[in-house]
Amino acid sequence: MTIRHVVAWKLTAADDTERAADAARIARELNALQGVVPELISITAGAECVFPGENFDVAVVADVADAEALARYKSHPAHIAAGAFIGSVTAERVAVDFTL
Repeated sequence: MTIRHVVAWKLTAADDTERAADAARIARELNALQGVVPELISITAGAECVFPGENFDVAVVADVADAEALARYKSHPAHIAAGAFIGSVTAERVAVDFTL
């Protein structure tokens, strides 16, 4: 049973340029986890590109084998390091995990 982990963030920066830079950094750091975190089957992160200011600013979709693999992904040091920056620039977060 594959689990799809989907998270989106609204960022705190009021300035559009700063918010876009933060979103781009988040996407880069999360995409860089592919090949580093063994539990990841795939990961794709990206910044909002169609309705900035209306939608959430950045999102990630990650696939893992099961709930245990998701827990290991979330506790992996590289994920925690990326999460430290994300937490420092995030105003709001939504997430859902579902089976494929």
